[in-house]
Amino acid sequence: MATFPLKIVCPEGIKFQGQIQQLNVRTTTGELGILAKHINCVAPLGMGRATIIVDGAARHAACMGGMVSVMNGQVTILPTTFEWADEIDEARAERSHDRAQNVLANKEASKTELLLAEARLKRALVRRSVAAQK
Repeated sequence: MATFPLKIVCPEGIKFQGQIQQLNVRTTTGELGILAKHINCVAPLGMGRATIIVDGAARHAACMGGMVSVMNGQVTILPTTFEWADEIDEARAERSHDRAQNVLANKEASKTELLLAEARLKRALVRRSVAAQK
């Protein structure tokens, strides 16, 4: 299978740079699969699993927010948060999940608290799902 260059640049630095065979990411409108010779495009990233195929092996990550760009055969991901499956602290994700559930169950929580808890819950669910792919 043909390869193409991928660069993942986070606020804390470069998380990956190299040749890959395939990229799958969640955008705000659904899943996007990229292979070599993909058309040029730019899309906002949603909250979900990112999977890259390198030398036939899948590598998974939790990817939240940001942008993906395909320009002239080069792919760049600029995520807000990007954690490889083996970097995810499962206990922390579980605690975040539990805190969010508690806020969502609280009848006196404000609308803002509920919205923040809902986002925290979604992030925790993504992290737990990706961590299971170690």
